[in-house]
Formats: sequence, C-alpha cells, structure tokens
Amino acid sequence: MSKLRLLFVKEGPAAYISNLDLLRTVQRAFPRTELDIKHSQGFHPHPIISIVLPLPVCQSSDCELLDFEVTQDTDGAGLAEKLNGGLPEGLRILDCYPALRPVRELAYLRAEVELDYDRGVPEGAVQALEELFHRQELLIEKRTKRKQLAQVDIAPMIRDIAFAQEENLLRVFVTVQAQNPGLNPQLLEKAIARYLPELTPDFVRVRRRQLLDADGQVFR
Repeated sequence: MSKLRLLFVKEGPAAYISNLDLLRTVQRAFPRTELDIKHSQGFHPHPIISIVLPLPVCQSSDCELLDFEVTQDTDGAGLAEKLNGGLPEGLRILDCYPALRPVRELAYLRAEVELDYDRGVPEGAVQALEELFHRQELLIEKRTKRKQLAQVDIAPMIRDIAFAQEENLLRVFVTVQAQNPGLNPQLLEKAIARYLPELTPDFVRVRRRQLLDADGQVFR
C-alpha cells in the first residue's frame, strides 16, 4: 500500500472545473495506471483522494497537489504519463511521487496576479498600491464558513508583494499565507476597491506559481 502525491498544472478550460469534478476526472483516468485506489471502509466506501490546497474556480496554477492511496506498493514512477493520456485540455500531471511531507508543513503560496485596466494603468498606481499593501492593517469584508460577512485584516497574511507595470495591466507578485488562515490572492482586489477605489481594476486573473513551507522552500 502506498500514499502518493500528484503535482499538476490546471489552466485554460480546466480552470473552470470545480474541485469535486476535478476529483472525479482524475478517478476516471486511473484505470490507465493499472493501480487500484484505496477506498474507505463502511457502508458507503469512497476513494481516498484529496486536493491538498483546493484552487478557487477560474484561477490557474502551476503547482497543484493531489494526494491519494493505492493498494499496491509503488513509488509512482511512470504514473504521470499514463494519467495524462486520460485528462482533458488544461490538466497536465508533472510528477507523481511518495507523499512524505505532511500537509501541515505547507505555509505559503506564491502567486502572480494580473490587474487589467481597459483604459490603461492609472498614473501613479504602482507607488500608491505599494504604499497600500505595506500598511499595518488592511480590513476587507469576507464571508465566513457560516456565510456571514466579517471584517478581516489581510495585512498579516501577506508575506511579500511587488508590482510590475505594463501598458494595460499591473502584474502583482505576491506571497500569502496558505492556510490557518489562508488568503486568496483574488481578495487583493477587495482591498484596492475599499481603500483606493479609483485604482480598482476592470478584471483580475490569478495564477499560483509555487507552494512553500515555513522556511520559504518549495513544498512538494
């Protein structure tokens, strides 16, 4: 019996696949591997498979992780190639290997956020946003697990942030807390809308680039 971890890309059309549908998609590709996924015990057995840090719908990623168990002993060699043959456009397995590190060691995620401005980036936007995101407090409204609105300070959840200006967009390179609590990089837009409404972008795109541990090293 082996516990394995997939490292995969989720982009393009696949960015619109929900996490539940993603699990089903991977399960349907598993017969290609000739391995049996371990199932839970009880009256309603289900495959032991989980996404390490679920990606919000409409976001892309270079570093998604999925854990699963199989009944055979294997190190995962060759599984990526077999699974890729049964996956839809936008999903691509990069590697499969033993899941040795516990998920609790995952501390940060590094993302690239594109802030699109239809009429061009407003003058002075970079300096204003740099000053904003280095404040000691940044309160936004966020829904809790009970679906209630609450004031949340996201400033402590931002480890580092930098901006690069292009003609009609700003690229934001940001590292945020991944869990307990985690910050969805998409919520940077909410802070801009609250504190600097004149700099609110017309469209926002988010792509995860790396998952990191507490020391800033890549988490695998």
